[in-house]
Parts: sequence; C-alpha cells; structure tokens
Amino acid sequence: DTLSARLTDSPGVTLEVAGADAGPLEQNLAVRAARAVQGAVRNPAGVHLSLTKRIPIGAGLGGGSADAAAALAAVNQLHHNAVPSAELLHHACRLGADVPFCLTGASLALGWGHGERMLTLPSLPVAPVLLLTPTVPVSTVDAYRWLDLSRTTPVQRGSLRLTAESLSGWSDIARMAGNDFESLIFGKHAVIKEAFEALARTRPLLVRMTGSGSTIFAVYRSESDRDDAQMQLGRKHGVTTPTRTF
Repeated sequence: DTLSARLTDSPGVTLEVAGADAGPLEQNLAVRAARAVQGAVRNPAGVHLSLTKRIPIGAGLGGGSADAAAALAAVNQLHHNAVPSAELLHHACRLGADVPFCLTGASLALGWGHGERMLTLPSLPVAPVLLLTPTVPVSTVDAYRWLDLSRTTPVQRGSLRLTAESLSGWSDIARMAGNDFESLIFGKHAVIKEAFEALARTRPLLVRMTGSGSTIFAVYRSESDRDDAQMQLGRKHGVTTPTRTF
C-alpha cells in the first residue's frame, strides 16, 4: 500500500482511496490513526489522506495495520512531531496489536500483551517467499470471535525461554512457529485448508497461515525452489505472489 498525507483548510480527516475498497470511513484504520494524532495536539489542522491499496483485504497480511502506522507517522510529522514517540506508540496499541510493530519499522520482533511490549531482534537471513491468497477472505473480527467461542477454558500460558540466538535462522523459526487460528479457519473454510496443504507439498522451509488468514506463506531455500512451487500451484488455489523477506 502507499499512503500520503497533506494539510487542508477544512477541519477533520478526509480519505481518497484507489484500488481495493477500504470500507466505511469511520472504520478505516488510517483515518482513525490520523484522528488520534489530531486529538493529541493543540489546534490540529485538517488532513487529507490518499491511500492506494495493493495488499488484499481480509488476507491477514497487515495492510490495515501498516496503513494506520503510516498515518500516525505522517500526520504527526505534518504537525511538527508534536506527539512524542512513546505517546504515538500508545495510540498505535489502541488501534491494533500489529500497529506498534509496523510503526517501529523493525523487520523482526518478539511481541506480547496487546502489542504494547516488544523486543526487537536482528533480522533473519533474506529468503525467498511465496504468498498464496485463496479467493475466500477472512474477517479478523470474525476470526477472533470464533477463537473466543472455541475456548471453553482459559488459555494456559507456559514458560518459554528465548534468546536472540534461538531465533537467528529460518530452521529455528520453523521449529517453533505456530498459529492458533489455523485449525479454526481450516474448519470454517475448506478451500484455505486445501491451499495450505498444496503449498506444504512444495517442500518449503516453513509454511504457515498469515495471522487470521486467509493468505498462506511459504519460505524457501532458493528462488528457483520458490519459482518451481509457483509454477506447480498455478492458479488452482488462489493468487500466488513471489516476494522475499527483508
């Protein structure tokens, strides 16, 4: 996604969107972020946001969170960085658990709580990635509601000792990676489960669903392995997008 912001003579926040439908204005995270900054400064100016959507909606790829983080930073800059960094992170937490991470610009972090606590870590080695986005989107709100309903007892949290060295390579990540949403979403949407299984058959280093879905991602040893996987999958299970980690 690409987001730009400019000051206007009119009060409040206006939004212009190109690409995918970004939903109602009042629910748009970028708009809510801009309003959060306006509410934290004296005599705020009006702001116009221009948003070009490229990240699929309902894909679990954090597009809305990234847009919100960009809006927080941009609108604060337009107001001469009147909101201190710590306060800006507080607003980010209130918008969503992924927004603080997006705001930091870190490539890897260990987070807990509601995103308000993070430990940034050294970047993992750059690796080829293939995204597989099924035709079925997943609402994050619905996914969390289903997760809450599926839990009849409180979640028991065990202790886990991690060091930067234990998260230094993709084999480490693959060994520990998990996603509580997967079994739940697979039960609701068989096509997403089929997409996951198809991607797993291409023998990646790691395959998981992104957040609450519906996109599945796979990390490969080489670009040729990734490109072979893309050719093997075709468009049977959804749209494939080759990319890489950063």
